[in-house]
Amino acid sequence: MESKTAPLFAPPQPLAARMRPRTLEEFVGQQHLVGPGRLLWRAIKVGRLFSSMIFWGPPGSGKTTLARVMAHTLDCRFFSLSAVMSGVADLRRLVEEAKKEQTQGRRTVVLIDEIHRFNKAQQDALLPHVEEGLLTLIGATTENPYFEIIGPLLSRARIFIFEPLANEEILVLLRRALEDRDHGLGRLKTAVPEEALQYLAHMAGGDARRALNALELAVLSTAPDESGVIRVDLKVARECLPRRELLYDKEGDAHYDTLSAFIKSVRGSDVDAALYWLTRMVEAGEDPRLIMRRLLILASEDIGLADPQALMHTAAAAQALAWVGLPEAVYHLAQATMYLALAPKSNSTQAYFRAKAALQDKGVTRVPAPLQDAHRDARGLGHGKGYKYPHDFPGHWVAQDYLPEELRGERFYEPGEEGAEKDLAAPWQARREAKKPVGD
Repeated sequence: MESKTAPLFAPPQPLAARMRPRTLEEFVGQQHLVGPGRLLWRAIKVGRLFSSMIFWGPPGSGKTTLARVMAHTLDCRFFSLSAVMSGVADLRRLVEEAKKEQTQGRRTVVLIDEIHRFNKAQQDALLPHVEEGLLTLIGATTENPYFEIIGPLLSRARIFIFEPLANEEILVLLRRALEDRDHGLGRLKTAVPEEALQYLAHMAGGDARRALNALELAVLSTAPDESGVIRVDLKVARECLPRRELLYDKEGDAHYDTLSAFIKSVRGSDVDAALYWLTRMVEAGEDPRLIMRRLLILASEDIGLADPQALMHTAAAAQALAWVGLPEAVYHLAQATMYLALAPKSNSTQAYFRAKAALQDKGVTRVPAPLQDAHRDARGLGHGKGYKYPHDFPGHWVAQDYLPEELRGERFYEPGEEGAEKDLAAPWQARREAKKPVGD
């Protein structure tokens, strides 16, 4: 638990922690939230919070930093908890402190970092104190609060969405760190060319913490030259930040959003986009069986009879994936993805749900006598009486009704106009038209 009066920046700390902005003027990014005239800007300027808040955004986007900036400007007692390290006992102690502050007319604001790590019981323990106004909550989370935070607590808080920092914003922070003598690297003689800074900003992927700590690693791991200058070139920067991290949580938003983008790209027949999202999932460690499962669904849901081979190709790729496994099975994932993206599209299998709606509307109907099983009691009950055997007629087809009487004339299947389906359905459509009652 951390009070407002406790020191927040005591070395030795990572550069990113030491360089946290202390005022709104120092804060970089999130101008849609803290730009002049915006709600949070006004709250900070008047020194008051009017409700609890949830800060939701990716790592290193400034959620905790902004909460601390607000803490230094608000007329209140401020405490900070980490949901990873804290439990119900810590909340009880905080509540007791808040009650003491309340008797002195002071409001208590609590920052709970990684609030999505609190389980339901812990969130329930927090709820009554937020509801009665004893605690004003600032929750910081990288996960979707609508899934990770209980509804009653969510309804008492305002959600603010943080965006990844732009490269230009991260560059501001990197340059500031090189110049700051009190908290940054300004006491050291450094020479970091623009191309190295640009590289770090780009590879950080919108995460200021990652960029600053990589800069510190680059500077501290490089020996000064004969003139005492630490020269960090592009090669050193690449060694300290060799790859751009993929923000991907297999149980979070990135998982669902990326999978959605993948399926929509295949459905939209964009092969390049489909391959990109596929690669992004595979490289982030997504379960390849899940990807193939979604492709198997798509082969019937979005292609179906427009290309009857699509399901066969995808099923074969699924079998190959099971036999081969990664990394070689990326070929089968890519082949299935490309085939389905290139295939003509039809969603006529949605006919199932129209039939389901008719079933729910009409209920279970009696099977017409001609369609009943004649082997059981044709003589006594007339099962199968009146049935016309299609193979006894020209073209192996004869006009007769196969739907219950209550559903006569209902149409569930609407053929697509693409690929093989148009030719496959043409004879059936002609026969269906021939069966239409006069005047229909």
